[in-house]
Amino acid sequence: MTFGSLTDFFYLIAAALFILALRWMSQPATARRAVAAAVAGMLLAVGGTLLNPEIVTYKWIAAGAVAGTLLGIPLARVPLTAVPERTGLSQAFGGMAAALVGTAKYYLWLAEGDLTQFRMAVVAGEVILGCLTCTGGLMAAGKLAEWITTRPVTYRGQNVVSFLLLGAAAVLAVALTIDPTQAWMFPIVIGLALVFGVLLILPIGGADMPTVISFLNSYAGLAAVAMGFVLENKLLIAAGALDGASGFVLSIIMCRAMNRSVTNVLFGAFGTVQAAARAAEQRTVKSATPTDAAELLANAESVVIVPGYGMAVAQAQHRVRDLYDQLTKRGVDVRFAVHPVAGRMPGHMNVLLAEADIPYDRLVEMDDINPEMPQVGVALVIGANDVVNPAARTDAQSPIYGMPIIDADRAQAVLAIKRSMNPGFAGIDNDLYYANNTLMLFGDAKQVIGDVVKELTGEGGGH
Repeated sequence: MTFGSLTDFFYLIAAALFILALRWMSQPATARRAVAAAVAGMLLAVGGTLLNPEIVTYKWIAAGAVAGTLLGIPLARVPLTAVPERTGLSQAFGGMAAALVGTAKYYLWLAEGDLTQFRMAVVAGEVILGCLTCTGGLMAAGKLAEWITTRPVTYRGQNVVSFLLLGAAAVLAVALTIDPTQAWMFPIVIGLALVFGVLLILPIGGADMPTVISFLNSYAGLAAVAMGFVLENKLLIAAGALDGASGFVLSIIMCRAMNRSVTNVLFGAFGTVQAAARAAEQRTVKSATPTDAAELLANAESVVIVPGYGMAVAQAQHRVRDLYDQLTKRGVDVRFAVHPVAGRMPGHMNVLLAEADIPYDRLVEMDDINPEMPQVGVALVIGANDVVNPAARTDAQSPIYGMPIIDADRAQAVLAIKRSMNPGFAGIDNDLYYANNTLMLFGDAKQVIGDVVKELTGEGGGH
């Protein structure tokens, strides 16, 4: 078997492993197997590429591997709360790689006289997608890390300006495809695509970032497909297609979970209206102490815990596990209801609960738990906002009206842990906190749940 045949064999196995990884990633019980399969597939892909007989020197490959390793090690060590912004950075790097490869190939083929119209069209598509994914990923990471404002930034005629920029880039790309020797247009295409990536993310609020991350993943996949055509790499085409298709399908699923259209998510500036409308309202809430909460939870027959981003910020998942252990010891039926868009990236809550070794069979889908909520003794909401806001059902003027939510308000009692009464990430006030059956527990989720656990174990001062 030649090195070329061995490369093709490795690529074939790697493609199969990528498909299996996607399949296994759809279930919590098989998610760890999916990660192992994806890692094995990537190792085979890299190994097969290094065996390619067309490689002239390994010097620059080694330099790139060292640089990537030095950059990847600190990124791999970020806390789980920073994973969403790290995902945004990863997508930015992926887009940048596609754009750089496309740029290098353009000038190389132009100098060698090998720049056909087909190649030019592919390079143009790759560069546009790569550049907008690069700056879009950086902006998403900035918003998720709150380095820049998480609120939508809007101005008059914003969408018109954005699409004029994209349209201008597309027109120049077509002109370049007709006559690839017009090299002066190429840097303009790059610049327009980079600016469009920034403008694409500016009007998007923090609440939509999980969906945006998924869309950017789709763009990065399409850029990888184009890069595969440029490099004539079959595995890159296959992997990019899987990435792009899965990211797009996940985006659609998340839009449906919010009962919103794709255009509303990307261009609706969600999170600006309701905050202003509610600013002047003064309503009262009822608060409770950890002692009150422990007594209520211990006497309940069933408890449904609804985790949100507040749990991630406080890193409270292990205290949640302690609470789960204490309640189940008392015979309380404890389950976890996870909304599809809870947190700041797809699957954010599932990852945190898995880290705390919460049994998979205790996680319940939103559609399955909602019919049972009126029979639930206590709904414990930990740092979740919009996904439990009854305004989605009752307030036709609310921007989240029609969005499917977890019906925590229909439980017999609600305990909501929150640092303050400030609106959530989307800037929308939550009617749940003012309901008659809701008691607020103010403070850091990790501290509050730790105090509740102490009360249950008799270590607190309340017993």
